[in-house]
Amino acid sequence: MSVAEITPTNLDLKKDERLIVSWQDGRVSTYSLSFLRTMCPCALCKMVRTGENPHEMMQQPKKKTSLTILPGNFSAPLSVLSAELVGNYAIRLEWSDQHGSGIYSFKYLRDIAPPERK
Repeated sequence: MSVAEITPTNLDLKKDERLIVSWQDGRVSTYSLSFLRTMCPCALCKMVRTGENPHEMMQQPKKKTSLTILPGNFSAPLSVLSAELVGNYAIRLEWSDQHGSGIYSFKYLRDIAPPERK
């Protein structure tokens, strides 16, 4: 992946809707908040998505079911309470469900970017 592909020129966050990233190579990626929360890159969320349990590292892995429930309080509408840049390589989002340990690197955001609509 080239530097232009993972270098944003603009980050447009609507705290109740979506994040739009304009990339240096001209591509524009739009992420819904629910998608970003589901794809949280923190260690706990990664383990939940893959069906791993940190307390069962030495035991046989469990089979992943088709339904994955991520940690968090989803009784209220999801929103971003705050966002901050992490160095020149990432953004950290603080979610309304009290989750905020995920650091979304720009490379990761580009990797999970939904296909562009024409």
